[in-house]
Amino acid sequence: MEQLDPARPWGKGLIQDAKRTIFTHFVKEMTNFNQRTVAVSLLMFITVIAPTLTFGAIYGSSTEFHIGAVETIIATAWTGVFSSLFSGMPMCIVGSTGPVLIMTSVIYDLSKDIGVPFPQFYAWVSVCWMFVYTTVTAFFDLTRYVKLATRFTDDIFALLIVSIFILNAVGSPFRPVGLLRYFDPAKIVHVELKEEVGAPEEYSYVKTALLSILIGFAMTGTIFAVRSLKTCPFLCSQKVRDSFHDFAVTIAVIVWSSVKHLGFPSIETEQLKVPDAFEPTTYACCTANCTTYWPDDCPDATAPFGTRSWFAKMLDLDGHENAIFIAAGPAILSFLLFYLDNGITWHLIYSPQNNLKHGDSYNWDLFLNGLCNLINGILGLPWLVASTVPCMVHINKLAEKDMDGKVLNVQETRLTYLFSHLLVGLSLLFLPAMKQIPMPVLLGVFLFMGLSSLGGIDFWKRVLMFFQQPSLYAKTPATKYMKASRIHMYTVMQIIFFCGVFVVQNIKAIAIAFPFMTLMCIPGRLWLLPKFFEGWELMLLDGEAEEIEEWIEKKERAVNDLHMDEEDGI
Repeated sequence: MEQLDPARPWGKGLIQDAKRTIFTHFVKEMTNFNQRTVAVSLLMFITVIAPTLTFGAIYGSSTEFHIGAVETIIATAWTGVFSSLFSGMPMCIVGSTGPVLIMTSVIYDLSKDIGVPFPQFYAWVSVCWMFVYTTVTAFFDLTRYVKLATRFTDDIFALLIVSIFILNAVGSPFRPVGLLRYFDPAKIVHVELKEEVGAPEEYSYVKTALLSILIGFAMTGTIFAVRSLKTCPFLCSQKVRDSFHDFAVTIAVIVWSSVKHLGFPSIETEQLKVPDAFEPTTYACCTANCTTYWPDDCPDATAPFGTRSWFAKMLDLDGHENAIFIAAGPAILSFLLFYLDNGITWHLIYSPQNNLKHGDSYNWDLFLNGLCNLINGILGLPWLVASTVPCMVHINKLAEKDMDGKVLNVQETRLTYLFSHLLVGLSLLFLPAMKQIPMPVLLGVFLFMGLSSLGGIDFWKRVLMFFQQPSLYAKTPATKYMKASRIHMYTVMQIIFFCGVFVVQNIKAIAIAFPFMTLMCIPGRLWLLPKFFEGWELMLLDGEAEEIEEWIEKKERAVNDLHMDEEDGI
């Protein structure tokens, strides 16, 4: 378990974080441009834009289009650019996440129950309360407590997020998304495609499903195949092989988008859903205050008044001024989600095993995240937090590793973060071109992101040990010094915690408790597991590399001393 540093309250932690990171390494991180910078920037653009648009569509259905694709693109672009320039941990990418989406849906339902317009209530939650909570937490260095989380909690959270990407790509049992879901004739996309064809009797959902699955899985396979060229003996030089490896995702997107449009033009597939114009997504308003909506609330009106204003009218609460104080309640839950979602992702990415040299800045980055989400709340844009899978993809693609997968060094740069989110913003200018990307292609990218991240999760590696021959286990300190049964027992307990978080996160009625379930993993590891395992066992399983190496040295020294004593006795 990581030992906490002395507290740095009254803003000292904020200032020290900024001095240690952005004020020390900013110039180097903004000038280390190379070929990999370009390749990773393009990869991160695709990695970010796919969930951005997907979440935008889900936000639209969850909030009756008070938040939609336009808002999600704008929030991701400006917050990403701002964070790339001013955050202390540029390896961590902000984005939309499932838990934050669920929390926003809960706040929307609450605003309807108390009779307050959602934009105003959402803004009060963001401005008056949640920003205050994040600022106070950063000011008094309370972010330090998230460092009590060990790899036990980090891996549970990482595998949870990775499972969301894989399930949403292949076919989720909890929501109608994924490649296999195209075989459902009732899927809404089939209705839409049938209308687009013009001749419904000629449309075949089976053909669409088969082609979508072919493109999606082939897309994932192509990315892995092209990336494998880096270590093959083919092509004329290592530089060429490295180029193919770096641009694998971009190449695969171009190839399989072309295959669809040139090889199967007569078979309809779901296309990327993007807005047609730069305006708020909210459907048309009956009046200037936009508290009623056309045509449902004003059927006699022949045309809508317009769309909502970009800025929330925070004082227009329809006579429910007590909503300002009611907002404090959901703001506490939202803050807890921000604290955990950001903190665990930061802890995972800035783990010593990733060999990052420029330091972390939990207080500074939490303050900036609260500030960005304050602005997003006023503008009616979605809240963003550190997004685990894009962060893992980002650091993996900037890392040099040895044959065993150990990170040797990482190109710590702000440029890939900056360029990728500038491209997200510029995508608003190229919406027609983006519509040409088939949705199965992006689902293939989703699947690649999930599968490529699995290898870096120790929890997943230990799950696989259940199905492996013991003599062929990977050589790790745990497998060398511990019995296999003890390792399996630890993994089973981790699976139990994972299942608890997974089930709560996917049952809508209780999904609001997701932050608490994740939080419970920390005391579970600190106080429950020591009742079943020795301290040295837990240290070998989820301790930091330095303390493991120190323990091994002491262990081997003790064994050598014992052998010497035995020889002297002889």
